Amino acid sequence: MRINARRDDDAQQQVHDLTQATGQRVSQVVREAVARYCTETRAMLGGMRHFAKLVGQGDSGRSAVASNYKQLMTETLAAKHVPGPR
Repeated sequence: MRINARRDDDAQQQVHDLTQATGQRVSQVVREAVARYCTETRAMLGGMRHFAKLVGQGDSGRSAVASNYKQLMTETLAAKHVPGPR
């Protein structure tokens, strides 16, 4: 597959620097960059899917936590920071 892409000055310089440092052609540098980006993205999305499966699985014993979060936070902070002698 052939790809034409516009690059800003910074990206152009980065590609140039990589070709000089590695001795690779532009096409090889771009192929490797895309492969690494794809691997990182798949890993991130895989971790997000795993996390999403866990969300909501816990049971605190309290109902309607999402709709009462402000009240719960106020009560929790008030209990934690009770004024008095130390």
